[in-house]
Amino acid sequence: MSELDECKELIRKQQVEIAELKEQIAYFTRKMFASRSEQIDPNQTSLFEEETSVFTEPEQTGEESDASTDQVQPKKKAKKTRKETLNPNLPVRITIKEVEDHRCPKGHSGITTVGKKYVREELHIIPARAYVEKIYTRTYKCKKCIETVEDIEGLINSGLFQADVPPALIPHSLASASLIAEVAYRKFVLDVPLYRQLPELRQLGYQTSEATLANWMIKLAEFLMPVYNELRYRLLSYKELQGDETPFQVLREDGKSPTSKSYIWLVTTPRKLSEQVVYYAYSPTRSGTFAQKLYQGFHGVLQCDGYSGYNLLGDCFERTGCWAHVRRKFYDAFKSHVKDAEMPLKLLNRMFKLEREWQPLSPKARRKRRRGQLKKVVNRFWKLLEQIETLPNSRLGKAIAYAQSQKVYFRILNNGVIDWSNNTSERNMKTFVIGRKNWLFSTSTKGAKANAIWMTIVESAKANHLDPRQYIMKLLEKLPTLPAFPKKEDLATYLPWNQDFNQALEA
Repeated sequence: MSELDECKELIRKQQVEIAELKEQIAYFTRKMFASRSEQIDPNQTSLFEEETSVFTEPEQTGEESDASTDQVQPKKKAKKTRKETLNPNLPVRITIKEVEDHRCPKGHSGITTVGKKYVREELHIIPARAYVEKIYTRTYKCKKCIETVEDIEGLINSGLFQADVPPALIPHSLASASLIAEVAYRKFVLDVPLYRQLPELRQLGYQTSEATLANWMIKLAEFLMPVYNELRYRLLSYKELQGDETPFQVLREDGKSPTSKSYIWLVTTPRKLSEQVVYYAYSPTRSGTFAQKLYQGFHGVLQCDGYSGYNLLGDCFERTGCWAHVRRKFYDAFKSHVKDAEMPLKLLNRMFKLEREWQPLSPKARRKRRRGQLKKVVNRFWKLLEQIETLPNSRLGKAIAYAQSQKVYFRILNNGVIDWSNNTSERNMKTFVIGRKNWLFSTSTKGAKANAIWMTIVESAKANHLDPRQYIMKLLEKLPTLPAFPKKEDLATYLPWNQDFNQALEA
């Protein structure tokens, strides 16, 4: 190779490297300073010169003016309106204002009522209030029993007996069902760490320590274990599931440093199923062997991301991919000013637009439309990827490589129950991640397992449109009445979609 050819090859390599570095700078600049939303503004100016962009052409309604003008008309901002809604089940108090002195404005007495006029409505909040309940049991005496000379053991029968008292949630503790439900609600719904709940409890008249509250959460998580296990059993009986996992820090784990990563795994049901389960599980690793344990007994379709650990599940299930993960990578390439990323992103947006329109349909109807209309868009997307020439290490090159590596898993067209993306499970995992930012870590593995149990109870209640606080309180009140080894039909009463139990919560 001549010196001139060597120089040309060096220049070519440097140009490729410069292009990749510019793309990386644009990507990291957007990550640091731009909005995290992946929505595309349909009115933004196109980044490219083509006029066929899905992002710049407004939808034609047939009502546009025939008059043409070169002046860009400013778009009027939509008027902001207050969005206020009230739950129709809220209790209502009627207040009628009376004239205090029973005289008219001129001072005449003897006025009479002729009707009432509606003025306005207001929402009132009753602040939290604590009280101490001292529990006694009444002692009784039966004269007929006294007349019995001896009891079964041959002793004198005193005829005294007492009323039954439910066992304490935690022996030798002030903890009640309402107090535990409030602490759990604040931590797992409002994401308030235990140490930040102490000042308010102190203000209400109860001074305790963070260690006490943590021990309550761990002990009563074990108390809720039968319902937790039953939810997993019901979950694995379905034919379609969604899965995800996220890191979590546990300070004291055998054989691991405090800064090492542990994981919270999530399994949930698609939105189309009437019985919604959101199940969290703790694992010290992200190994696929834990996935085998978690999904043991499941036979059906699992929707997840491209993590290779799910490959160890074997042939007992059918894996399907998530189009949102594919779209996210093309979106990053588009926002990094990669020209050829626009058309694939346009096709992906078309897929999601159709899916939003079909969301209210039944699984059978949605499957029919997917195979009839969506299949054409999907085939066009795969053909387009084969035609695009780009650098392998560029954002677009990585997006194409990821999409093509997941192509074998995209079998959603033949299933009307599973969603087009894994966003349902990711939203549930995001709820845990927001809490993690406040809790920071778990001190022990028992605490991490307890977090998974409480989050399962709370999020499953929310998914079935229940008040988590009321659901937890009823569970803590009713579960002690079950036998030591409850049967599945006994536990079925306390699952969040049970109508009888739900009516008891509303009462």
